[in-house]
Amino acid sequence: MSDVIQPAHVDARERVRRRQWLQHVSLIIIIGVLAVFAWLSPIFLTLTNLGNVLQQTAVVGTLALGLTLVLSGGGVQGISGGIDLSVAANLGLSAAVFATLIAAGQPISVALLLTLATGAAVGLFNAFAIVWLGILPLLATLTSMNIALGLEMVLTGNASVSASSDLQNSLIANGPFNVSWLGWAFLLLAFIAIALSRFTAFGIRLQAVGSHPHAANAAGIGVKRYRSLSYVFCGISAALAAVASVSLLSGSSPGANDNLLMVIAAALLGVVFSRRLVPTLGGALISAFFLSLIANGFQLVNISSYWINGVEGVLIIFVVALTALLRRRQQRGTQGV
Repeated sequence: MSDVIQPAHVDARERVRRRQWLQHVSLIIIIGVLAVFAWLSPIFLTLTNLGNVLQQTAVVGTLALGLTLVLSGGGVQGISGGIDLSVAANLGLSAAVFATLIAAGQPISVALLLTLATGAAVGLFNAFAIVWLGILPLLATLTSMNIALGLEMVLTGNASVSASSDLQNSLIANGPFNVSWLGWAFLLLAFIAIALSRFTAFGIRLQAVGSHPHAANAAGIGVKRYRSLSYVFCGISAALAAVASVSLLSGSSPGANDNLLMVIAAALLGVVFSRRLVPTLGGALISAFFLSLIANGFQLVNISSYWINGVEGVLIIFVVALTALLRRRQQRGTQGV
C-alpha cells in the first residue's frame, strides 16, 4: 500500500514545486522590470505617477476582467473552450454610442442605459453563436468583432466624436491621494467582481463549468447558461470600459481594437498568480496594472510605445508555453500514478 501512496505524495509535491517556480520567476521578472524603470526615471514610483497609471489601467483592466470571466467559464482552451476577440471592438462601438448620445444632448441616464445595452447585445450575440449554435469561439468572436467595428464606422463615419458631461468630469476629477475617481471606481469594480467570483454561488459554479464541465452538468449546473452569462458579462464590461474611455478621451475615437492584445495579455498573465494555473480576476487586475506600468515606463524613458506590443507578445508566449508545459507534466504524472 505504501508503495502506491508514496508516489502520489511525491507527485503532488512536484506539482506544487513547479507552480511555485513559475510564480517566483514571474515575480522576479516583475520586480526586475519595475526596478529598471525606477532607476531610469525618478518619478516612476511616485504616488502621483502610480495614480495616473491606475487611471489609465481602468479601460484595459475592465476589459480584462470581462475576458477572464469568459476564460473561466469556457476553460483555458481558446479554440474549443472560451475566448472573446470582440471585447475591444465592443468597447469601440459602445464608446461611439455613448459619445454620440451625449453629443446629441441626451440625458446621461439614457446614454448609460443604451451603452450598457449595446455591450450586452454583443455579448449575447457571442453567447448565442458559441454556446447555442456551437460555432468555435475564435470564429464567432472574430465575426462579432468585425460587425462591431463596422457598426462603429457607420455610426461615427470613422471619425472622432467629442462628448462632455458631468459624469465624465466627475470621473476624471482627483479623489483621495490625488488618484482620480475613475481609478477608485475601477478598483471598486475589480474588488466587487473578485468577491462575487470567489464567494458567491455564481462565481464558484462558473469556475466549475470551466474546469470540469461534464461533472458540473452531472451535478445539475446549467453549463450552457453559465457560459452564456460569461459572454454577456464580458459585453457589459466592455460597455463600462467604454464610459471610462470616453471620460479619459473626452469622446470616442477609432482604434479601440488596438487594445485587444493588451487585454488578452492581462487576462492570460493572471495565470501565474493562481494556485491552479488558471486565469483569475485578481491575477488579471495585477497583470493589467503591471502592463500599464510597462507602457508608462516606456513613455518616461522616451522609448517608443510601439515596443509594448512586442513585450506583450513575448509575455503571452512565455506564460502560455510554461503553463502548458507544467500542465502536460502534471497530466503525465497523474496518469503514471
